[in-house]
Amino acid sequence: MSGPSLVELIAEADERGLAASGLACLDRCVPLLGGGDEVLRPLWRSLAEDGAWDTALAEARVELGGSDVLEESSGTFTGAFSQKSAGRSPGNEAVVLVYRMLGAAPSVRSTAELREWADACSVAALQIHRLLDTAPDGGPRSASLRARRAGRTEDISPLVAAELRRQIRILELLADRSTGAGGLRQALDVSTEGRRVLRAVVSRRERGRV
Repeated sequence: MSGPSLVELIAEADERGLAASGLACLDRCVPLLGGGDEVLRPLWRSLAEDGAWDTALAEARVELGGSDVLEESSGTFTGAFSQKSAGRSPGNEAVVLVYRMLGAAPSVRSTAELREWADACSVAALQIHRLLDTAPDGGPRSASLRARRAGRTEDISPLVAAELRRQIRILELLADRSTGAGGLRQALDVSTEGRRVLRAVVSRRERGRV
């Protein structure tokens, strides 16, 4: 892979790029929570218009989880996830990871918190795609993800490879000042396409269980 690695792009991204990167990872994975295509649109709009991120985030949490499923305390995850993580199937583990992305999103858009969140979302989204991919992804689980994000892509599975490319593309779009406001629109388009792909994967898995 040529150019900066995913890790390098996250390290160099500004506040808006980090927020969009983390949000895009979450947006691509909402089909696992049964979320519709518009459920996170207010968060995207808050980025475009420099609006009330905290309000849009609170609304998304209610829409996707509600207090009976999702709880947040001082930026950490509580036992609200224990029931969700009880199952050991790839689908159940993937659902837990999506809820964790949502739960960890900072209510205040500070660069330091957003960088931590964007980095965690990047790892979680890649892991979700690997859990749902029918093709094997070479190497031990944790070491392989670190290698992928650092730019080593040999023996990478198709679904994970596509997700890695999307993450890199979105960060590149937001780092390119010449794109202006259009960069965020393009980032949303990239994420929307990824959500369609994951929705199709989830649908196939559901049909396979019938």
